[in-house]
Amino acid sequence: MLTLLGFAMIATFLVLIMLKKMSPIAALVLIPALFCVCVGKGAELGDYVLDGVTGLAPTAAMLMFAIVYFGVMIDVGLFDPVVRGILKFCRADPLRIVVGTAVLAAIVSLDGDGSTTFMITVSAMYPLYKRLRMSLVVMTGVAAMANGVMNTLPWGGPTARAATALKLDASDIFVPMIPALAMGLLFVLALSYVLGRRERKRLGVLTLDEVLVEETEKEPATETETVLVGAGSGAGGAAKGAGAGGPAAGTGPGSGARPAGGSEESGPPEDDAFQGLDPHRATLRPRLYWFNALLTVALLTAMIMEWLPIPVLFLLGAALALTVNYPHMPDQKARIAAHAENVLNVSGMVFAAAVFTGVLQGTGMVDHMATWLVDNIPTGLGPHMAVVTGVLSIPLTYFMSNDGFYFGILPVLAEAGQAHGVPAVEVARASIVGQPLHMSSPLVPAVYVLVGMAKVEFGDHTRFVVKWAALTSLVVLGAAVLFGIV
Repeated sequence: MLTLLGFAMIATFLVLIMLKKMSPIAALVLIPALFCVCVGKGAELGDYVLDGVTGLAPTAAMLMFAIVYFGVMIDVGLFDPVVRGILKFCRADPLRIVVGTAVLAAIVSLDGDGSTTFMITVSAMYPLYKRLRMSLVVMTGVAAMANGVMNTLPWGGPTARAATALKLDASDIFVPMIPALAMGLLFVLALSYVLGRRERKRLGVLTLDEVLVEETEKEPATETETVLVGAGSGAGGAAKGAGAGGPAAGTGPGSGARPAGGSEESGPPEDDAFQGLDPHRATLRPRLYWFNALLTVALLTAMIMEWLPIPVLFLLGAALALTVNYPHMPDQKARIAAHAENVLNVSGMVFAAAVFTGVLQGTGMVDHMATWLVDNIPTGLGPHMAVVTGVLSIPLTYFMSNDGFYFGILPVLAEAGQAHGVPAVEVARASIVGQPLHMSSPLVPAVYVLVGMAKVEFGDHTRFVVKWAALTSLVVLGAAVLFGIV
């Protein structure tokens, strides 16, 4: 009974958000509460929710301060050189822009944090997609899939969890999987090329001059439009000013308005015309560039080496970045206010997801669902348990957290495989192939950073990305089988 109710709860949630009958926050809270009552454990709902909130509170804290930290780094111009390089490659060609989105997301994913990847990628690419009227779900889908493949890095989480759960060395899991993961990344790039050609066919190819002329013929951007893509908050910010006494933050080319120094007749210089991030924004701190770069490297190094808990690292990093870059209190308040909308949206989603996961785990639904799946694996598939694990990882890591899958399900699958002579390390390798789809799971807090900053409905993102992300996972699994890795 719990198995059936568990699947029914997940299906109800997905259907309602994809049909836009409920907002994700409302669905994450109300649907599990209703099913908890149906299970007959309504009196224990409070305990389940508190357990879920307690488990996700460190994640929420990490995301809150990570958004502030990387938001400030975007404000001060730390990532501008990378953004300029990608945008120089993209120009005004929709095909190049989509491929550039995948490349940028993959590069930034090397830090192992999905939220960071999505903040930087969306901040850089959102103005281009908006200006050319490209599909924003293409941007979110491509970024999520590229990050999903790169999320298998040993410091990204899933590989470390698999190694810990089965008492293996993370390098024994990851290194042999590199060829298969490379094929997955190549598939994402190829898919980006196809999606980019489709966007190019729909919109055509514009030169920079044509885009600028078209912009001047439009009505001036409204305050809301200017705020959306203003400097300092990327695509999802809410800042109206760059700080005390500074010019408006949303007056750069990314917002469709004139940058400082450009006249109405002559227009902005071509070098600054298509930057995405306003190169004249008052929040820039060019003299502190190397300090910010070293601080970010030190922060990421401390995170990888696990010198301190990640939430503590980002809390300290955000405080230090604000103090050094904006020593005046009004400027600090302005930067915090600029990123407050993203912080509130993401933390709200995380705590709402805590209700969903708390009910799933507290009522025992997730355990019954996993047991049912494992018990229904045909005996004849025992010698192929690695492949079975790879196939199961695709839906299971979408419907449950990585912790639930790697610490709850993977040991059972590995034990079943060993009974048929399948090494545990092969089962562990196969278990990470579902990550391209996992990164778009409603239980992954980072995905709310992605859709929130891109101003995309979560249901629209889900409808678009699920089929392509699942196919990417199957490509990785097929390559692993072809190369004899699993």
